Amino acid sequence: MSSDSDRLHPLVGEVLLEVLRRTHLSAAPDLTALLAKEARRLGVEPLVLYLLDQEQRCLIPVPGPGAAGRETLPVQGTVAGRAFAANVILALGGDRGIGRRLWLPLLDGTERLGVAEMTFVDRNEPLPGPVKAVCERFAHLIATLITNKDVYSDFLKALRRRQPMTVASELLWELVPPQVLATDAFVLAALLERCYDIGGDAYDYALNADGRLHFAVFDAMGHGLAAAGVATFALSVYRHSRRRGDSLPAMYTAIDAAILEQYPTSRFATGVIAELDLASGRLCWISAGHPAPLLLRGGRLVKMLELEPAPPLGLQLARRPPLEAQEWLQPGDMILLYADGLTEARRPDGGLFTVERLSDFIEHEAATANEVVVPVGRHHGAPAYQGCPPLLLARRVGGQDRHDARPRRLREIPAEQPG
Repeated sequence: MSSDSDRLHPLVGEVLLEVLRRTHLSAAPDLTALLAKEARRLGVEPLVLYLLDQEQRCLIPVPGPGAAGRETLPVQGTVAGRAFAANVILALGGDRGIGRRLWLPLLDGTERLGVAEMTFVDRNEPLPGPVKAVCERFAHLIATLITNKDVYSDFLKALRRRQPMTVASELLWELVPPQVLATDAFVLAALLERCYDIGGDAYDYALNADGRLHFAVFDAMGHGLAAAGVATFALSVYRHSRRRGDSLPAMYTAIDAAILEQYPTSRFATGVIAELDLASGRLCWISAGHPAPLLLRGGRLVKMLELEPAPPLGLQLARRPPLEAQEWLQPGDMILLYADGLTEARRPDGGLFTVERLSDFIEHEAATANEVVVPVGRHHGAPAYQGCPPLLLARRVGGQDRHDARPRRLREIPAEQPG
């Protein structure tokens, strides 16, 4: 093991410097070939990258050296999908028993982008700790570079798509923040389902220096580009109001007035605007004609956070400032924000999906991967709804539970199948 460490330490520094030098002015389509070349210096041949598709159903190989002949892999039922979903390193033998192979999740902070397949053809024994540690750090660097290059190119965005996207969806995906955010104090996950044909739904969040987590969901009337325009306009006004330090009622007033001024022909949106003081657990929120948030504690639905809602945003029907409610969250508590299109939808058997079924779904998912909200339409007979409503799940972490919010230390788990 000492020989591996002695050899790796100077080599890793050289590889890091070369990757940073060469990626400085490289384009997104060149990234895989560049990384594969440097990975060979670490003994990896080949390096193949897989990105999660837009619907979060499968892992798509990124074109590059070693990727020829690689197929798209479903997240469920594959080794690659297991590494991605469980956030672990999987180590197994190479093809025909030659070499060793690692599957590693690609993590940019807490956002999971896909997986990396690293094969060591010259090693037939289990990989020593220093080698696996280097591979883990290299995977983190790869994820950071992917995120950076994705901003300036359509290459990776197009790769993730498996069907055409509506103009409304294009608009919304460009404005909403990443779907996962986590620190040692909280985990937040968001979902816009039927991602290629989103309606008038949007979410936003921000963690600021005052120790408060701000978050909101908006559901605009109708569907298509007109509804998306209202939702994104509401999101933009919310950000503007939040960034100038407005209170929750003042945010409501600003959004309400701005939508009516911009869309005077009865366009409106419902929404919930909230903030969580991470140190104390004090949650404050207001509702603009939106369904009440759900409070889950100990993996079970405790109650709906009922509040007399203000009128929807954009109608200026409020005769007084909106009521602001508060709740004190315990470590491990979860708050779920959703739209009424979900609970009013019909299951295949004709029954309503209902709040109870929604809470059952979230309880099941939270017990297995609290940092990721899995698309509801794929589980437990959930409906193929038309409104594409958003979900936003925020979980407070504290005390002995604080480690749950951090990206877990990647573990090696022997895998039984080779691919």
